[in-house]
Amino acid sequence: MKTPTLTALIAALAGISFSSIAQTTNEMPPVVEPGATVQKLSGEFAFTEGPSCDAEGNVFFTDQPNDRIMKWSVDGKLSTFKQPAGRANGMYFDAKGNLIACADEKTELWSITPDGKETVILHEYDGKKLNGPNDVWVRPDGGMYLTDPFYGRPWWDYQQRPQDLEAVYYLSPDRKTFKRVITDYQQPNGIIGTPDGKTLFVADIRAGKTYRYDVQPDGSLTNKTLAATKGSDGMTIDAEGNIYLSVGRGVSIFDKSAKSVGVIPVPEMPANLCFGGKDKQTLFICARTGFYSIRMKVKGANQSK
Repeated sequence: MKTPTLTALIAALAGISFSSIAQTTNEMPPVVEPGATVQKLSGEFAFTEGPSCDAEGNVFFTDQPNDRIMKWSVDGKLSTFKQPAGRANGMYFDAKGNLIACADEKTELWSITPDGKETVILHEYDGKKLNGPNDVWVRPDGGMYLTDPFYGRPWWDYQQRPQDLEAVYYLSPDRKTFKRVITDYQQPNGIIGTPDGKTLFVADIRAGKTYRYDVQPDGSLTNKTLAATKGSDGMTIDAEGNIYLSVGRGVSIFDKSAKSVGVIPVPEMPANLCFGGKDKQTLFICARTGFYSIRMKVKGANQSK
């Protein structure tokens, strides 16, 4: 009979499985490249958010309190892409190479060209300001899904949410239809879709759940099913269909059956994440004042390839 370790005995007394402790303290999830660890790339920020990868593999992310969008190039160089940047939060590249940004300074959604020129796509619903556009995902055909929770900002001149709900919206490719598609969440936040545009994942961060939906041509969502037993601030997806959630002190990964794959510990609480690099096989993590990365065994399922 194998003598149990002290850690295993403590775990047993606490009603915790030893395997779960090993996973969170010593082992990386199987989707991480063997031997890889989380690396801090830079720490000169106030609060990082909204990473998104362009077609070449460069990663753009926001430093929201400092009102700037940063660029981490494929050759490992950091630069400022745009400042001021509308207090940009979540971002996503569309198929044309424009950076779609949740510019919540004035509760707007922007489209930013590669040379940094912005166009306001929308700023209100039903004649009222949005609560504060938070995260966005763009379908292959240009349709967009937007989460609109309410988090008070020091740069706003109001303290109550403008909208009656914290909802998820859909904007049609021709930008003529802007409608609510999810209205039963406590607080929607992280959002990502599959590259084929057929499946959407949306986190209800306050409820601590993430759901999967079938995407219809008109933008409506059907077949709501549980995708993860956690909510998230940000979210991404890999080529095998696993979803990655920024929650707590790490990145939680769930497979297609909503089963936990494991957790990648991060030195600071992560806010958002994306795959990037030349081969789209590096996971980049925005976590408070730091910008981190870790090498993966799997590639990201980024739309812009």
